[in-house]
Amino acid sequence: MFLNKIIGLFSKDIAMDLGTANIVICIKDKGIVVNEPAVVAVQEDRFGKRKILAVGQEAKQMLGKTPPNIKAVKPIQGGVISDFEITEIMIKHFINKIHNRKSFIKPRIIICVPFGVTPVERNAVKDSAINAGARDVILIEEPMAAAIGTGIPVSDPEGHLIVDIGAGTTEVAVTSLGGLVICKTSRAAGDKFDEAIMNYVRQNYNLYIGQKAAEQIKIDIGTAVKLEQELKMKVKGRDNAGFLSTIELSSESVRMAMNELFKEIVMVIKNVLENIPPDLAADAVDNGVILTGGGSLIRGLDTYIANAIKLPVKVSHDPLLAVAYGTNEVINNTKLLKIIFNE
Repeated sequence: MFLNKIIGLFSKDIAMDLGTANIVICIKDKGIVVNEPAVVAVQEDRFGKRKILAVGQEAKQMLGKTPPNIKAVKPIQGGVISDFEITEIMIKHFINKIHNRKSFIKPRIIICVPFGVTPVERNAVKDSAINAGARDVILIEEPMAAAIGTGIPVSDPEGHLIVDIGAGTTEVAVTSLGGLVICKTSRAAGDKFDEAIMNYVRQNYNLYIGQKAAEQIKIDIGTAVKLEQELKMKVKGRDNAGFLSTIELSSESVRMAMNELFKEIVMVIKNVLENIPPDLAADAVDNGVILTGGGSLIRGLDTYIANAIKLPVKVSHDPLLAVAYGTNEVINNTKLLKIIFNE
């Protein structure tokens, strides 16, 4: 124990939000030092041997544009690691990028994981980080990190309801006394929004578009409520005959494309509210609901949810980085670390 404290004085503790869309890394006392797409470009030869060509932003630029022998891989799908070898390479790449290569002391890493990952998946995440160069690995559940990152006093004996709409999953949780009292998850999240837009455009306009185009549509004209003045956007793609074509898409069309997913998120929130202990339910009514994650930035989603559950709903400050801010707070706050992990 004493040796660990001594080592801790010389190593750089790292907090990592290992998200489906982005990987965000913080260093103790420095804050965010990496915020890049969780994408790795891999070249495979005819014998199946893989060579890493790019990681992060450079690799994302290759999505959907590579020749057959090169693949831009997203190793984390739906909040779960789908390719452990590539994930390990990605973690190692960023550790080497930010950690002092001359230092012989390996860092301790706190990594966010989705609520409800299996023991096998938890061990796989730890193993990936250890193999990538970590001295010790601590896992924190994403809803807790998001709550901390929004400024919720999670150690207080008071219930707070947080909805984290990420790329792979939406997690609805109630925090109290340093833990998650209840948490429910859904796949109705950012990637599913993109998929719904792709399907809608194909079915209604006979136009095929890629995920990057669908994501841009979601950002530029996506909405969860009807707008007084519709937004419109030119969308390019390939039609059924194989020709390049351009259509004009409206915000109302995009709302219709994503509407069933909005309903699913509301259903999960209602399910959590129905299962909260009565005293904490009273707190939730007083405190309202806080939205985090990139999905919370869709126009009018806070209004849509508030109308559906009859509670005040607000979007957190800088929701894209709420989880990262939370993990950063944990590595810098020894008292909080002890409360959450019972150290």
